[in-house]
Amino acid sequence: MIRFENVKKVYPGTGKSPDIVALQNVNLHIGKGEFVFVLGHSGAGKSTFLKLILREEAATEGRVIVNGWDLSTIKNREIPYLRRGLGVVFQDFRLIPTMTAYENVAFAMRVTNIPEKQIKRRVPYVLNLVGLRDKAYSLPQELSGGEQQRIALARALVHSPPIIIADEPTGNIDPELGVEIMELLQAINTVGTTVVVVTHERDLALRFHKRVITIDHGEVVADAPAAPRRRRTPAEAAAPTAAQRGSAPGQPARPARPAAARTGRPAAPRHTGAAKGGEQP
Repeated sequence: MIRFENVKKVYPGTGKSPDIVALQNVNLHIGKGEFVFVLGHSGAGKSTFLKLILREEAATEGRVIVNGWDLSTIKNREIPYLRRGLGVVFQDFRLIPTMTAYENVAFAMRVTNIPEKQIKRRVPYVLNLVGLRDKAYSLPQELSGGEQQRIALARALVHSPPIIIADEPTGNIDPELGVEIMELLQAINTVGTTVVVVTHERDLALRFHKRVITIDHGEVVADAPAAPRRRRTPAEAAAPTAAQRGSAPGQPARPARPAAARTGRPAAPRHTGAAKGGEQP
């Protein structure tokens, strides 16, 4: 799905400033259906890594191949077709403030000339997938940060892209909501979508037991495979859930909400080749 072969990216210096080597000696492959974290501190090269995948920048040396497109030879007129196969979730949401949640998601389809009949069927489906169908006609400023991020994710999903790329998706929301977003991405991954999460949050990356690629000073310094998930001890299994912990002292634990309402993910997703009604996530 995504392959970097001996990739180097250099930004030319201006005036007497030296050239900036943003990436060098990058060799990696992310396969179909993988869930991968790309980890690195600010300035490590993560943003350049994303820009090369999206073909916002071209590699100085080497080859980048995404969904079968060789980005060293791709023509400018072909770049929009490359990007239609990539669902991108941005840290700052990038929702249009004058449009409702429904319209923000529908807009991504209208700009590619999708028929209105198909839009009316698909948009409610993806809003339901992220647990926000009841917020369809709310404006962004009427939504919490976590809800805005889920709308941004619905927009990324609306074309059923084979790859989802999330750029610091938890950076502007509370930690608990960040975990919900990651659980939703994990649920999407279970039906075959490749997920790449770019983050500086090491604890978050390690929490989910997925493959972690670490970039430092423009180079891949570690590529740790997905770790097997540790089985919970009986004491951990008996521990209260997040919903139960939220109950007031002395009050009975409130029942857990359904998965779709709690995390925005479909309950018990199964890989059937197509979602209910023939829709793909």
